[in-house]
Formats: sequence, C-alpha cells, structure tokens
Amino acid sequence: MSRRTILLRISVVVLALVVVALAAVLFVNSSPARNLPGDRLFSIQRGETLTRISERLQEEGFIRFAPFLDVVGRISGTQGAFKAGYYRIPAGASALSIHWLLVEGAQTLEKLTIPEGWTISKVARHLEAEGVCQATDFVAAVRSPEMLSRFGVPGRSLEGYLFPDTYYVPRPFPADAMVELMVKTFFDTMTRIEPGWREMQPEKLRDSLILASIVEREYRMPDEAPLIASVFYNRLRRNMGLESCATLEYIITEIQQKAHPEYITTEDEKLNSRYNTYKWAGLPPGPISNPGMTALEAVFHPAQTDYLYFVLRDPDAGRHYFSRDLSEHNQAKYLYLKKL
Repeated sequence: MSRRTILLRISVVVLALVVVALAAVLFVNSSPARNLPGDRLFSIQRGETLTRISERLQEEGFIRFAPFLDVVGRISGTQGAFKAGYYRIPAGASALSIHWLLVEGAQTLEKLTIPEGWTISKVARHLEAEGVCQATDFVAAVRSPEMLSRFGVPGRSLEGYLFPDTYYVPRPFPADAMVELMVKTFFDTMTRIEPGWREMQPEKLRDSLILASIVEREYRMPDEAPLIASVFYNRLRRNMGLESCATLEYIITEIQQKAHPEYITTEDEKLNSRYNTYKWAGLPPGPISNPGMTALEAVFHPAQTDYLYFVLRDPDAGRHYFSRDLSEHNQAKYLYLKKL
C-alpha cells in the first residue's frame, strides 16, 4: 500500500471523527440542560460580552457548554445583538433557542414607567397594580439590610436611590430584582451627573439625595430647580430651617398616612417630626421622594445666588418669585395672595 493511499485513509478517518465530534457537540448543545425547575429569569448587564454571557448561562445551568453559544453568536453575526435587560427562559430550552430568545427577547418585555418624585409606597402600589410584584415584597426589599449593605447605603431604606425612569421588564418580576435594577440605574445616572461621586462618603452622597428629594417636590419648571437648590444651600449655610412645604406633605401622607392636604396650615408647621423643616434646621433624617435627573442636576450643580426665599407667583405656569430678604419675601407673598 502506497504512502499516498495510507495518508488518504488517515485523512478520511480524521474527517469522519471531526464530523462525528461536531455532530455530538451540536446534539448535546441543541438539547436542553437538565434539572431546571421551570421558567427562570436571566439578566444581561450593559457592556457584557458574548463570552461572559455564555459563561453565565452555563454557570446558572441554562446551557451545557458555553463556547458553543459563543461560536453560534459569532457565526450568525449576532454577537452584538444581545440587549441588556431581563429575559424569561422556558424550562427545557436548548442553547440554540436561548440564543435567539436573547437576541429577540426584548419583544417580550413590557414597558413600565416610574414618575419622578414618587415615594417608596407609591412605587410599590404602582408595581402591584401593573402586575410586576407584590407591594409588600417591594417595600421589604427596599428596606432589606442585605440590599442596603450590597449598595453601601446608610440609613434604613433605599428611598432616594430608586431612579425614576422607563424600564422594560417581564411580568411578573421579582421584587428584589426590580429594586436592584432601579438602584443600579441611579448609580449609572450619577456617573453622568457627577463623575466623581464615587469619591464621596456614603453619608455625604445621601445628604445630597435628601436635598434633591426636596427640590424634586418643590420645583415646577425645570429651569427653576437650580435656583431652588441655591436657596436651600444658602439657608443651610446660615443654619436656617429649609421651611419646605414638601416635607410637611411627606409627614402627613407618608408618616401619618392621611390624605394629601389641599394646603398647608400654621398648625401643620408645628407637626412634631424630625422631617418638619419649619421646626428644625438642617436636613431631615432621610429623602422624602426619589428624585429624577432635573433635581439631581440642580443639587450637584446649583445656581450661584444670594436668595433665601421663594414663593409661588404663577400657579398656572408654575413660576416662583425669589427673594434675598424677609421683607422682599413678605411683599411677594402679599402680591400673590392679593392676586388670589
């Protein structure tokens, strides 16, 4: 037998073994991973590579062999099509079906909007009404010591750190995952607003959020938010009470669990609570809402003024009059009340 014939036969055998091996790999990875308890959620984080996504799918028991999915993505040209978000993966799904689910799965997610300035309780009720998770589960997750420790947040809850935004999530969705998503979005947003925020002490960051939560509930027109922030900073520097009606509304609606007042009375200004900024100087003990981009921008980049007061001058337009001293402020209030 010639050397050429021997080499040819060896090549045929090797090729046959490669085909068999590829067929085995394809069969194994086209079949579902075993021992999955049912439909489960899988998350893809922003900036994750296809290789890392494949590795986590294997680690979490969704697929058998990570490199297989990695190769499928590169061959099909979909390695950059895996979108950040949360996906529901059916029990028994094969690696190929999971691949296409993660590429096209955003179509199964539903839009959920959390407005700016809502409190934990309002967000919780909204999530339950929208079929996302139970309100009690969400509140428990927001107050979880483990969750607070994970994000390095001082205080008793994540009030103020739940960024108001439009999210795309499956329904139902675990409460702790919803909290994690909102807090991570907050920190991502902070990087755009104040790139050096990581150098701040956690307590200092929380103080800024407390002030932003008040600004959120006070401003009506976005261009006035930095002016309102400047008023509060000026008053803090002089050890003056912030005298924010929003903090009194928080006491009445969130602490006392009463209906929202039509207006604030002189009796309300005497409420016995550390959140009463008419009675106590300095910041209240915690945020009174979850501020959005405008309020956060205003607190981290306030206007430079010597204003100490502001009062609503045009309810329809939501405009305020800003004053430097009490006499000017009282005159502005008089003109407003006279107009009414």
